[in-house]
Amino acid sequence: MYIGEIARLAGTSPKALRHYEALGLLGDVRRSGAYRVYTQQDLAQVKLIRQAQVLGFRLAELLPILAGDDTDWAALSQHIATKRAQMQQDIARLRQLDAQLADIDTEIRDCLARQRLQQAA
Repeated sequence: MYIGEIARLAGTSPKALRHYEALGLLGDVRRSGAYRVYTQQDLAQVKLIRQAQVLGFRLAELLPILAGDDTDWAALSQHIATKRAQMQQDIARLRQLDAQLADIDTEIRDCLARQRLQQAA
């Protein structure tokens, strides 16, 4: 399949595909004259890259794992574990911030209630 078709199937742009190729994330893409010819394996690789990006991975993080012709599945699994640990830390931090905001909101509501009582008196 040509670049337009794989871009459509993968939900990306031809420009992104050329970028992935330039970085080495797609290995050696076959050519027919001036045209790139992609395989089903290339499509699967692009979908994996796109999914990883959606999950918060940067292309720079994916380079050592996906570059070349063979995916380093063990390294990818380790990166996923690391990313999940970071996300758990972020979730804990955001919960703490949410609790602080709730406390501040309670204080503000108490001030408003006191203000209304003073105005009524």
